[in-house]
Amino acid sequence: MLFSSFSFGLFLPITLLLYWAVGFKRIKAQNAILLLASYYFYGLWDWRFLFLIVASSLIDYFAALAIKSSGNNSKQKLYLYSSIVWNLGVLFLFKYYNFFIDEFAMLFNMQQDEYAFSTLNLILPVGLSFYTFQTMSYTIDVYKNRIAPTRNLLNFLCFVGFFPQLVAGPIEKASDLLPQFNKKRAFNTEEVKEGLRQILWGLFKKMVIADNAARIVNTVYASPENYGSLALVYASILFFFQIYGDFSGYSDIAIGTAKLFGFKLSKNFNIPYLAKSVTDFWQRWHITLTRWFNDYVYFPIIQKNLRNTTRRNVAIFVTMGLIGLWHGADWTFIIFGVFQGVLMISERTPLTKDRKSSLYHKSLIPRFLLPIFSLLFITASSILFRSQNIDELRLILKRIFSFIPSETIGSLIDKRFLVFVFIMMASEIITRTKDFPLIQIDKYINRPTRWIIYYIFIFIIFRYAGPKEDFIYFQF
Repeated sequence: MLFSSFSFGLFLPITLLLYWAVGFKRIKAQNAILLLASYYFYGLWDWRFLFLIVASSLIDYFAALAIKSSGNNSKQKLYLYSSIVWNLGVLFLFKYYNFFIDEFAMLFNMQQDEYAFSTLNLILPVGLSFYTFQTMSYTIDVYKNRIAPTRNLLNFLCFVGFFPQLVAGPIEKASDLLPQFNKKRAFNTEEVKEGLRQILWGLFKKMVIADNAARIVNTVYASPENYGSLALVYASILFFFQIYGDFSGYSDIAIGTAKLFGFKLSKNFNIPYLAKSVTDFWQRWHITLTRWFNDYVYFPIIQKNLRNTTRRNVAIFVTMGLIGLWHGADWTFIIFGVFQGVLMISERTPLTKDRKSSLYHKSLIPRFLLPIFSLLFITASSILFRSQNIDELRLILKRIFSFIPSETIGSLIDKRFLVFVFIMMASEIITRTKDFPLIQIDKYINRPTRWIIYYIFIFIIFRYAGPKEDFIYFQF
């Protein structure tokens, strides 16, 4: 069920009506409705994978309790590793098994009937990479004594399966989201208004920006051999805005929907096209994923030894490589992550003898040019991210750097669409200190004008929405 679909437009108000009708004092009833709604929401994709969500939830729920109740450190590690092996094992089986089997066979030039292991015909469950990371971090935090395990199974099932963020995040920490299922949640008119405004903004970014950009990007990348250098660069830049509008739009809708039920989710994007470095970009892009890898990969590697340059660079390289692999089982994603890591290390590398000058400290490039400088690397990363395989990546790069004329680029430029992109960017830049542009519109604009703005956005969404596309991060 897509957030931008008519079916979700029916599902959401019905769920809200039932949820608030039971009364804010009946927390268990509210949570039960949320859980049933979440499982129904997910089951519409493929009901068989509900068993996987339930299994992951139960394993981590009982593993955390066992870790807490056991006074033996060896047993605690056993329960922790059992949880980690389950989560990573499920992720490996569904997402990476076929990739590694194929690469192993290719490495040794083997035919499929020559080796014992064969590829599996498995569908990647929607949201698997998100909820496995969320449940796995819970048991790790319990083991590290960062949080106490919950004994309320219903609340924990809700924490894992909460439908607004189930299939594409934000990836929530148990310390932030889980306690919210224990609290009374009274209907708050201001929160509901704020949530609806954020949903509206998210729909604009998804349906008008992302889906229209997808129409152009898909056309070019479907046959890159037919397009010249400028057309390929233009499509790659548009892909950045496509994936930004798509994923940040999803996050806005998810966060706004959660507000309708009295929940607060983590901010996941912070105007990444204003990033002054690649490091800054990853502090603005998919913030909850970056936070997860910082907490559970980067900092454990450096072990608080920030002055050890070699250890720090290894930590960056490994972390970004794994972030690339998290996005998909293909060499293009691995190269994407490694490329990000190399750029981040380069930004920190001193360029002068006094060790005070580096790209990261912004001493070599004028400050106002840094976002443009960063956008060049972001665009290059977009090519890695969007290419279907190494052969396509090689073809696109070859045509770009061969400076082949782009006679067809005029047919790709949609002036109306570029106006909508400008509206999105200008609105977010002007309100960059806010969570989203429409958040406090009632404080500055009178009611008649506000409703005119709402109706304009609704009209634009219905009139100029692009061809309906699945959310990109559903495949991750």
